[in-house]
Amino acid sequence: MTKNTNTFQDLLDITDPKLHPIVKKLREIILEIHPDAYEIVQLGYRSITFAVGPKKMSDGHTYIITHKSWVNLGFYYGVKLNDKSNILEGTGKNMRHIKIHSIEEINSKEIKELIILAVEERIKSFNQ
Repeated sequence: MTKNTNTFQDLLDITDPKLHPIVKKLREIILEIHPDAYEIVQLGYRSITFAVGPKKMSDGHTYIITHKSWVNLGFYYGVKLNDKSNILEGTGKNMRHIKIHSIEEINSKEIKELIILAVEERIKSFNQ
């Protein structure tokens, strides 16, 4: 479900084409895990948030932010996730991320497990 007027294609349009395969694959994985996710595209942040509801910060579970030569896969409540492989980065109060430089990095089971945990955490929190 798209909640605002910016689209995924709009995000791709302002992203380096070298990063398109990474961004597309991450989105595909997230939507396989949570097909009913709200998609909130914010072009000013060069990002797309995936959420259980329409509010980016409180409902969001994961996000993709594009940079010049890498993509961040972020987790709004990453501090709550069981990161067995210790791949999450960040020092913020709640948020954590993974820097992804190549499509090959996406295929790790650890990344999929973290996305599943993030979706489960937000659904549980949203339903309370």
